[in-house]
Amino acid sequence: MAMYSRTGQGRYLASEHTQGPWDPGAQHMGPVTALIVHELAETAPRPGLELSRLVVDVFAPVPLAELEVATEVARDGKRVQCLSASVSSGGREYVRAVAWRIREAATPPTPVPGPPAPVPPPSERHRSSWLGSGFGYGKALDWRFVTGGPMEVGPATVWGRLTMPLVEGEEITPLERLAAFADSGNGVSFAVGFDTHVFANVDLTISLFRAPAGEWICMDATTVIGPSGRGLTRSTLYDETGELGTATQTLFVAPR
Repeated sequence: MAMYSRTGQGRYLASEHTQGPWDPGAQHMGPVTALIVHELAETAPRPGLELSRLVVDVFAPVPLAELEVATEVARDGKRVQCLSASVSSGGREYVRAVAWRIREAATPPTPVPGPPAPVPPPSERHRSSWLGSGFGYGKALDWRFVTGGPMEVGPATVWGRLTMPLVEGEEITPLERLAAFADSGNGVSFAVGFDTHVFANVDLTISLFRAPAGEWICMDATTVIGPSGRGLTRSTLYDETGELGTATQTLFVAPR
């Protein structure tokens, strides 16, 4: 049981565990983003260069189907490297991404906050909500809310952990775990109701000042809605050691 199974070089068949909340035939962008990270890791890897920024632009909802992920080096260098990726299905491009790798070097780290709270115990309230029972991606993660809740409007702090592999037969990395979870900020900190509005993101930007570690990722997320059909979600990202970066999403907001 996995989110994807490999069908060829750069080709993957999506399972029901990638399904998003808006359309049963479309994927959540979390798994798609993690799959991009998975393919980028195999593109011109070089020891000492780590992915530090990933920008994902969503052209249309990604279908629950076979995907092709094409990657290339956009700019190579000794200290920085820029990669690009494209996700298509049936000959149509659905997602385009740009990633920056930055060389590792010893620097004096700035003191940063630890996680807002330890990973709390599981809650039946979370498992029985729309996250735990409503769609494939929601059921594929273990959700642990610190503040807010799956049915509460407003900011939220929540830990998340994938409970299955990203790609069948292949080990998932901490960075892929983070990428799969980071696109959930608008879903856990929604500012308008799921039953009354659509608030889908058209992009995702992940910026990291250090590499993640472990299975669990925490996000402290807030969503604001403007007066003209747009919104913005800002999430601070943590692992169990402490803060490691941010994720932002630009939202398309409309009545159902």
